[in-house]
Amino acid sequence: MRHTQLRSFHAVAQRGSFTAAARELGVSQPTITTQVKSLEDEFGIELFVRHGRRIELTETGSGLLDITRRLFADEKEAGDYLNETRELKTGHLRVGAVGPYHVTDMLAAFNARYPGLYVSVTVGNSRQTVSDLLDYRTDVAVLAHVDPDPRLVAIPYRRHRVVVMCPADHPFARRRGIRVREMHGQRLIVREAGSTTRRAFDQAIQGAGAWPRVVMEIGSRESIREAVAKGIGLGVVSEAEFIPDPRIRALPVTDAEIYTYAHVVHLRERQNARLVRAFLGVLEGLLPVSRPSSRRRPSGSRP
Repeated sequence: MRHTQLRSFHAVAQRGSFTAAARELGVSQPTITTQVKSLEDEFGIELFVRHGRRIELTETGSGLLDITRRLFADEKEAGDYLNETRELKTGHLRVGAVGPYHVTDMLAAFNARYPGLYVSVTVGNSRQTVSDLLDYRTDVAVLAHVDPDPRLVAIPYRRHRVVVMCPADHPFARRRGIRVREMHGQRLIVREAGSTTRRAFDQAIQGAGAWPRVVMEIGSRESIREAVAKGIGLGVVSEAEFIPDPRIRALPVTDAEIYTYAHVVHLRERQNARLVRAFLGVLEGLLPVSRPSSRRRPSGSRP
């Protein structure tokens, strides 16, 4: 039994005529007749009773028509689904991120362009986010730091200055900025060792010969903010992640450029996947316009 035989039978049964069925399918009437007869001969059955030019379904034909109605309805639904997916009207984009701050504007822009697509976001640390990407559990990832890896393509997205947080009653709170060396001997609350914010700030203070007194290590931006508000010490955070709070002042570092970065990362082998391409297309509209020489490209980034 071939698909073309069932299609020919279905068209004849629906139209009540071999001629009309041939016209619908765009083939000759003898072709339709041959397809139906071969189906009858293959199973030793009779699907139609012919009365001159008029035909009627047999009991077997009526039962088969019930099946082909479902079959071709499902076929049409499958075709519609695939067409919608091709046109990005349906689908599921899976995003991994190390935090909500950089990814939110990307998701808003993506949703505005492709409102029919479902998006899920998994938030975790850098190691888990990269692992999810390599294991195909996510389609794209937003990371602050990307180690060189030939399997990955990393696209620089944004950079933000690192600022120093202090309690509103701290002597520094009345100032407009702070110099790196002024951090020497200050009580400091830091992120975990793998944090890109901590890495960038550590490089700056070491280069300036300043040695704050680390009194606490906390793996949460929100918890550090609360610890600073309670006067335990100073903290550092990306200005993009700083949430205004009357209990806290955020001071720019005036004598050093300390930045954190955000990169959009995907598997090199999946760069032509439709959802990945769609996300990168939206990303292009969000990237700042800059000369090629001024854009930071880490190892593994796209040229």
